[in-house]
Amino acid sequence: MTDTLIILAIATVLLVVVGYPFMRKRRGDEQRAQEAEVKAETYGLHVPASLHPVVDLSKCLGCGACVRVCPEGDVLGLIDGQAHPIQPARCVGHGLCQRSCPTDAISLVFGTAERGVNLPRIRENFETNVPGLYIVGELGGMGLVKNAFEQGRQCIEGIAKEERTKPNDALDLLIVGCGPAGLSASVNAIHHGLDFVTVEKEADLGGAVRHYPRRKLVMTSPFIVPGYGAIDFKEVVKEDLVAVWRDMIDTTGLKVHTGEVVQAATPTEDDCFMVETSADTYKTCRVVLAIGRRGIPRKLGIPGEGGENVYYSLAEPEHFAGQQITVVGGGDSAVEAALMLADQPGTMVRLSYRKDQLSRIKPMNLERFEAAVTSGAIEPLWATNLTGIAPSEVTYTDADGQAHTLPNEDVFIFIGGELPTAFLEACGIAMDMHFGNVIGSK
Repeated sequence: MTDTLIILAIATVLLVVVGYPFMRKRRGDEQRAQEAEVKAETYGLHVPASLHPVVDLSKCLGCGACVRVCPEGDVLGLIDGQAHPIQPARCVGHGLCQRSCPTDAISLVFGTAERGVNLPRIRENFETNVPGLYIVGELGGMGLVKNAFEQGRQCIEGIAKEERTKPNDALDLLIVGCGPAGLSASVNAIHHGLDFVTVEKEADLGGAVRHYPRRKLVMTSPFIVPGYGAIDFKEVVKEDLVAVWRDMIDTTGLKVHTGEVVQAATPTEDDCFMVETSADTYKTCRVVLAIGRRGIPRKLGIPGEGGENVYYSLAEPEHFAGQQITVVGGGDSAVEAALMLADQPGTMVRLSYRKDQLSRIKPMNLERFEAAVTSGAIEPLWATNLTGIAPSEVTYTDADGQAHTLPNEDVFIFIGGELPTAFLEACGIAMDMHFGNVIGSK
């Protein structure tokens, strides 16, 4: 009897010593998750914009592995002992949560039952419904640098294995775009000895990343690039990432036709394509589109928007010191640009947004923006719409439809981009609307 009591006492002590800290931590995690969920409602991050995780609670064990591996933080959280998406709008498609789940309880989906996402129809090898025409990267719905590089690699490896007769007057492939996906496709094409050309509409390289604000952190994961080596970081500022890409181009000897815009890709009778660009015409067996989802900045459609004082990206904020500037938009890009411009000496910054408050932006950006408004560094123009842009002024209407004019020198517009639907349809690529469609399994 005594021995039994001793064993029970020891077991009780062990349970308290080991179990209490665990339970205390679990309660703390759940409290933080509940607070993050409330914050998500406040900031509009509870409604997913595109790709996001969905948890099957009948399978979830509540182990928390998905919460721990997510590099974005607070996309998932433990509530009532199980994982729940609490800030799905912050998901950028790493997929680490899905791969870490021991019970396959997590699926990554596009869109929701109420809000669809329009995507081109793509097979598992990244080929569209048009034979020989492929899509990789963000245009296919998958963001993140590592995802783009991985898709570029897989696509080219598949093409290299295809047994297709190539006419003597044709390339193996033409790669359109030299952001992360296009760069990966190009470097892997060199690795496999393919005859190809890469064209990029911009005068410089980097795709959408090049237009990020200065020193913006870019999330990725380590990966290997054939012929170059390891890209070994989990987060990196924009400038350092672009520098790595330039070094990759120099090391591999990649030649990119910059400033060349693709205008049409027409199938030929011998199962190739004639691709017309602003500078040349190419005959190629295959076309790989790596042009991103936001190839064309969305315009306001107002007088003066084509002026030289209108910009759709911000690269060097110090060049605008001392200016009177209007930033249009209410997302993270607009807010980050306004904050950087407001940091320049003597700069007067206004933010024009069509709604009466910001939503769906990162909490840190919102807090910094509110502090800048309080200090007078940024003047918000809520519920306004610009109606005209001139060299020395802007005009806008307020919520009551009243017209106003303000002195102004430069305008930055960050209202998203337009999916290149017309170009894709002209190529014959089918588009599908996704309402909560699962994109894959573990």
